[in-house]
Order: sequence, then structure tokens, then C-alpha cells
Amino acid sequence: MPLLTFLRDNARWLLAGGLLTFLSSFGQTFFISIFAGEIRAEFDLSHGAWGAIYAIGTTLSAMLMVSAGGLTDRFRSRVLGGTGLVCLALACLGMAVNASVWLLPLAILGLRFFGQGMMGLIAMVSMSRWFVAARGRALSLAGLGVTLGQAVLPVIFVALMSVLPWRSLWVIAAGIALLGVPLLLLLLREERTPQSHAEESHAAGMDGRHWRRGEVLRHPFFWLMAPALLGPPAFGTALFFQQVHLTEVKGWELFDFVALMPIFTIGTLTAMILSGAAIDRLGTARLLPVYLVPMGVAFLFFGLGGPLWTAGIAFALMSLTQGMQATLPNALWAEFFGTRHLGSIKSMGTAIMVFGTAIGPFLTGALIDAGIGIEAQFVGIAVYFAGAVGAIVAGLALVERRSGVPVPERTG
Repeated sequence: MPLLTFLRDNARWLLAGGLLTFLSSFGQTFFISIFAGEIRAEFDLSHGAWGAIYAIGTTLSAMLMVSAGGLTDRFRSRVLGGTGLVCLALACLGMAVNASVWLLPLAILGLRFFGQGMMGLIAMVSMSRWFVAARGRALSLAGLGVTLGQAVLPVIFVALMSVLPWRSLWVIAAGIALLGVPLLLLLLREERTPQSHAEESHAAGMDGRHWRRGEVLRHPFFWLMAPALLGPPAFGTALFFQQVHLTEVKGWELFDFVALMPIFTIGTLTAMILSGAAIDRLGTARLLPVYLVPMGVAFLFFGLGGPLWTAGIAFALMSLTQGMQATLPNALWAEFFGTRHLGSIKSMGTAIMVFGTAIGPFLTGALIDAGIGIEAQFVGIAVYFAGAVGAIVAGLALVERRSGVPVPERTG
């Protein structure tokens, strides 16, 4: 189906997915981090204390995702999404009114769980369940919401910070999240197909059946994929978390480094859209062995590069993996394990990725304190990605021997 026809026929449901991923921005690191200075000053926190609080809240969010993900297998997207947005708004208000440092981890937990965690999970499970032959395109288009959020929300809210107290900005964020509820209900007043309820889904996985979460956890392929799921969110977050330190070590101006971000944004958007189309044509299995390679090479450039232009190359390479990360893992679960229990299965992968965003900044900061320089760390991260690629190849070989690698649906 031509792209314009696909967009015209499915605009309502694609917009709903994009809306959810856009509003997930209020629980993403790129948004919360713009308030880091104000939060540390308000609660008299050191950089390390703030990082530890953020890691605690994020880790608790990852743990909750394991059990909460199954809700997407029991409730319709319009109900779960609307409820999640109300809870996200309450979490934003909690950040606005909280006056106790002891409650700060709970505020972070609420933002991370209902924002980064549940909004993204609901959107991607819905796309995977509603679309079969065009699953890759649907995932890539819905994922544009968070990319748009990353491009515009930090700029807008940093500008507002010069005229409004930081707590007032969280009230505004809560209001935007609440405005999303009626819009979501309007878009999903009629869900796309009867497959919008998990019990009626018929897109099977390996061996022509729908796998349960316990079976997936006992399959070695899941654990061989775990390093790949962990790596991009862990070390992508760590890069931006440590960007001030990196520029100091390299002797770059922070403004010049940040000015390279459009390269990353454009590359991510391009890779996201192209990978979605490639998934529909080739299947996830053919793309999995290569999608981490650009990010591994990018960290070699960040670690070993000298001139600022090497960072530009690194951002371009990193964006390729970042764009594919938005589509490949989401399509993987449906393609390999079926859609009937997709929410509970995908929640495990989401938990790993959310945990990665907690462990990456914590690990790199601890190593810096231990005297291991950021450049040496980035070379080590490149080696990690090489190992993760090897694990993917081993996992696919195992699946091929046991069940046969799934091929993309051409109809449905």
C-alpha cells in the first residue's frame, strides 16, 4: 500500500500512537534533565545525590513495568491510555508541589513509570497489535511523537523558565497531559479492528502460536537479546548525561557540541522511517544483526576522536541505531512471539530498556569518580556493542535451529 494511502486510511490510529509517545516526553530524561539545576538547588543536592535519586526512581519504574505491562493485554488502548495520561498529569503535579527531598524519588518514579514507561508501551503494543503487514511503518510513524517532543519541548520550556518559576512549568505539563485525554478518546472512539482487544488477536509468532511471558523468559533468545535492549538506552542516556564532562575533556565548547544535535535528530527520523519500511519488507531477523553496529562505531569516534567534526560523525552514526531502536525491538516481540500476550512480553523488554536509562549515567559517573576517563569508557562501550551483536547472531542461529526465523506477513 502506498504511504499516502496508508496515512489517509489510518491517520486516526497513527495519530493516537503519536500522541501517546509525544506526551511520554514529560517522563523522558531529555525533559526532566532541563530542571536538574533548579531541583538540585531547591533540595540542596550534589550531582551525585541527584543522579542517585534519579536512578532509584527509574529502577523502581522498570520493576513496576514487569507486572503492569500485562494490563495492555486486558484493557483497550483508549481506556488504558486515558487513565495513564491522568496519572501522568498527577505525577507532573506531584513534582510541582513536592517540598520533601525524601519524596523526590517517588515523584521521579511517577514521571518515569507513567511517562517513559506506560505511554510508550501502550502506543507500541497498540501499533503492533492493530497492524500486521504494515507493522513496521506504523511503529515508525507513531514513534515520531517522542522525536517531536525531544525537538520542541525542551526549547519551549527552557524559554518559559526565564519568565516562570520551574514549579509552574510542571503545572503546565500536567495541563498538557490532561488535554491529551479527550483528544485520545476522540481519536480512538472506534479502535482500528476487532484486534484492538488482545483476546481477538490472531497474529501468531514462532511455531504458529502465541507465547506466554513465562515461556519467553525460558527461551534463550530473550536473554541473548537483553544486551542489545539494554545498550542503546543505557549508553545513549549516559552520553547526554555526561556531555558537559565530555566537552571539558575534549576541549570542545558545549554550545558547539550541542549545535550538532540537528544531525542526530534528522538521522534518527530518517532511520526510524526507513527501518519501519524495511521491517515490513524484510522482517526483523535480517535487520537485527546490523542495527547496533553504527552505535558501536559512534562510541569509538566519541572516545578516540579529537576535532569536533568527529563528534558530528559520531552523532550521525548513533542516530541510525537510535532510529532503528524505536521500531525493531517493538516489532520483534510481535513477530517472534505473537500478539495475544504482547503487553506482558513487551513489558519485560521495556523494563530492561528503562533500567538501562538508570544504570548508564550511574555507571559512567561511578567510573569517572574511580579514575577511569570518559574516553576510555566510550571505547569500552564500543566493545560492549560488539559483544551484543555477537549475542544477537547467536540467538538468531538458535531460533533458526529450533523453530525457523519468522518472516514478515504479506497480507492482513
